[in-house]
Amino acid sequence: MAATSTSLFSSNLHSLNSQPFSSSLSFFRNVHSTLSFPSSKPSRGVVAMAGSGKFFVGGNWKCNGTKDSIRKLVSDLNSATLESDVDVVVAPPFVYIDQVKNSITDRIEISAQNSWVGKGGAFTGEISVEQLKDLGCKWVILGHSERRHVIGENDEFIGKKAVYALSEGLGVIACIGELLQEREAGKTFDVCFQQLKAFADVVPSWDNIVIAYEPVWAIGTGKVATPEQAQEVHAAVRDWLKKNVSAEVSSKTRIIYGGSVNASNSAELAKQEDIDGFLVGGASLKGPEFATIINSVTSKKVAA
Repeated sequence: MAATSTSLFSSNLHSLNSQPFSSSLSFFRNVHSTLSFPSSKPSRGVVAMAGSGKFFVGGNWKCNGTKDSIRKLVSDLNSATLESDVDVVVAPPFVYIDQVKNSITDRIEISAQNSWVGKGGAFTGEISVEQLKDLGCKWVILGHSERRHVIGENDEFIGKKAVYALSEGLGVIACIGELLQEREAGKTFDVCFQQLKAFADVVPSWDNIVIAYEPVWAIGTGKVATPEQAQEVHAAVRDWLKKNVSAEVSSKTRIIYGGSVNASNSAELAKQEDIDGFLVGGASLKGPEFATIINSVTSKKVAA
């Protein structure tokens, strides 16, 4: 296992160590400055088939927060009125998982933002699935674009992580999504399908998997895919599952959207038939706004 991790990461670690970390962040700034919205015209035909799963909203707190700010955020979430027919998950930084688990309402489950590919041991800086379970985590986010494009994790490694997490009883929020240049080149579906295939080739079951479509150009940039753009990809993902896994998995698997989701755009996005919820970044750090996003499930009901 250690040899595998070395071969996967050595070139990426060398690159990160040879330049300031700010250069990694420049990737996201460049996306923001060059962003353009291509036509939402489909590049291939798909069959839209709305999912049957429960609405799902996750809050990815990323590398944010202090004990005091998280105490306030948890207090806001505990006092919020949330629609009952939504699965809600928050993913605090590792060091605050225990604090959040011991203070947040049972209505909200805890996710980790990452996990190691196998059992714990001599893997400095990593967090094992067993440790996450010991803290009460029910979910883990895997394949997030920041893990793919900043840290350097590849499809195969992410798939192995998913298999191990599932085998130990954690649910997996499996992230997929294209870079700006891939979208502009008409490769959105190709990229997303390749990332999906890396999961499909190895996971034993899709029962505890939620797919999060997060176009990289929309993450943290303030730019969001239009409802039509998001729906197009979600429908394509569902159709891919139908053709390559099964009709049952296609119907049951929840496909959520992430990428600058906030209180002002969540309702319109939720109306799309193949958008089954959200993975929220910055807006999840604001209790009242995150509650509004959670409650956007009411728009789904109206649209239905």
